[in-house]
Amino acid sequence: MSPLSLTLPPGWSLCSALCILTLLLPEARANSLNTTNQRNGGGSQCGEYTNQVMEDGMCRLVATLPQLEGQKCPDMFRCTDEVSFWLHENEERKQQIVTLKETISELQEQLRNHRHRIRVLELHGGERSPTNSSLEERFHELEHHFSETNTLLHLQGTLILDLQNQLHNLTLLVDDVKKSPGCLVNMVRPNPLMSAQQAPQTEYQHVRNCPIDCASIYYNGVRRSGLYTVVPFLAGVPVQVYCDMDTDGGGWTVIQRRIDGSLSFDRSWRDYRDGFGDLHSEFWLGNNHIHDLSTQGDYSLRIELEDWSNRHKHALYQSFSVEDEEHLYRLHVSGFSGTVQDSFSWYHDKQGFSTPDSGNICAEISHGGWWYNQCFYANLNGVYYRGGVYTPKGLGPLGPDGIVWYSWKDSDYYSLRKVSMMIRPHSFRARLSP
Repeated sequence: MSPLSLTLPPGWSLCSALCILTLLLPEARANSLNTTNQRNGGGSQCGEYTNQVMEDGMCRLVATLPQLEGQKCPDMFRCTDEVSFWLHENEERKQQIVTLKETISELQEQLRNHRHRIRVLELHGGERSPTNSSLEERFHELEHHFSETNTLLHLQGTLILDLQNQLHNLTLLVDDVKKSPGCLVNMVRPNPLMSAQQAPQTEYQHVRNCPIDCASIYYNGVRRSGLYTVVPFLAGVPVQVYCDMDTDGGGWTVIQRRIDGSLSFDRSWRDYRDGFGDLHSEFWLGNNHIHDLSTQGDYSLRIELEDWSNRHKHALYQSFSVEDEEHLYRLHVSGFSGTVQDSFSWYHDKQGFSTPDSGNICAEISHGGWWYNQCFYANLNGVYYRGGVYTPKGLGPLGPDGIVWYSWKDSDYYSLRKVSMMIRPHSFRARLSP
């Protein structure tokens, strides 16, 4: 290969390449001529070229191309192509360097601006202007409030966790109480080998640790309203009741409730004796159960009243009891107080219970069971009239028959929207939740 075909090493400058051409071209020309002469194709057939060093140190190359077709010239022109390539590459690198210099200048300018801003902020910080001072005080105040809030949140979280644990324990206790009254009771079962008089005395036993009413359940730590099983002390027979643990401290055993008129109270003596309805909704607990509960101690009666304008009042009687069936469930009620005028005790005390099928004309007219006198000033088991106001032209043409508390509107023809009756021991005292 001719010396002109050598490639430039990386990093050589254009001047170095041109100087090499200047020094090598005469020798290369002679070698080229010798080579062409040896191949019998030399001379001017492949053209001629001359070189000359210019005043600025650059090399000038002049070449004359042959006119013959099919002839190949020496590698001199390939060498010039390589020189052109390196010239182009050098220009690109120069341009890249210029671009980098501009970028560096811009970054230096930005750095100077940032340093200037930092100095300005340091000066303002050192001066501590009133605005900055107020903002700093406000910031510290917010930090203090934030710390207090975190402390309160921590305390609330602890209290919530404690309440959740208590709720879990109470739920387990309630479930246990609902499954069993917490005691064992031997039911009366006649023995065919004994007489009727002997059997109850020998097989009937009462265990003292049974809850006898909702107040007993309350004292056992259960403070949630709902259905529970109690065993009245004298009867010894388990009975399911609804316990109100919210009204006036709780501990109330509910014996009657009217809320929506979904249940008819126009019932027989047997129904009122044994009880009827749904303990979650409207019901009469049963005169036998009311007798068993109210005669095992000194009990108070609370009557809740609500009209169709959502006004709520109550009547409280310090003493309440009901005799047994043999004595027609005679009523004993006294010691009135409350937020409504008394329409019950002063007129119905000492009255026996009557139902429409018992032959009492007041019970027939009123279409319900109650302690009627002649006939009533209070009748909580009457007909449910929606809207409250009714006329004697309804079911009872001979007289009023609604859910009446006369002193509410001084009228027998206004029927209340919601009523309930509940009892608990007169000595009951509410306690703090466990």
